[in-house]
Amino acid sequence: MSAEISAAEPGQFSHRRLQFRAWRGTRPFWAGLFVLLGGLPILYFPYAHLQLGHLSLAMATTGGAGSLIIGVLLIVLGISLWFQQHIRTFAGVAAILLALVSLPVSNFGGFVVGFLLALVGGAMAVSWAPGVPPEQQPAQAGPAGDGGAPEVAPDGVNEPQDLTKTTPVNGTNGRHSAG
Repeated sequence: MSAEISAAEPGQFSHRRLQFRAWRGTRPFWAGLFVLLGGLPILYFPYAHLQLGHLSLAMATTGGAGSLIIGVLLIVLGISLWFQQHIRTFAGVAAILLALVSLPVSNFGGFVVGFLLALVGGAMAVSWAPGVPPEQQPAQAGPAGDGGAPEVAPDGVNEPQDLTKTTPVNGTNGRHSAG
């Protein structure tokens, strides 16, 4: 590569990376990834036949079917968090409950690894909120002032608008009447 290649023109890889970054920013991506990764050890370990030297370790337990269901549901919830971000609260609560159920059902939740990943991912999904796009600043029409005190607004313009009518001034102190 020469030093004369312009860095201002992004290549195909840079363009796709920026597109992925923008897509990832509009949804609970990391929550979905943690939930999906939490489902993998819960699904894998009950069916695994591990070899430690000449020692064969078979994890065939009665929780095999339960582990299969919990693992597949966590993987589906993780993928649905990516593509249907409006169900984030349901998917987060369901992931937390499935992670808790996986403790007694599937070998301590995939040896606690899957349990922790699904629990953290579910909590992230419940707490995620879509970002607000930044507002455009209006252009200043006139020249800047002399830097002194702001002009006094007409009566009632700068008063806060309380639409709930529950202020200490009217005596309700945040309580609504039932009738």
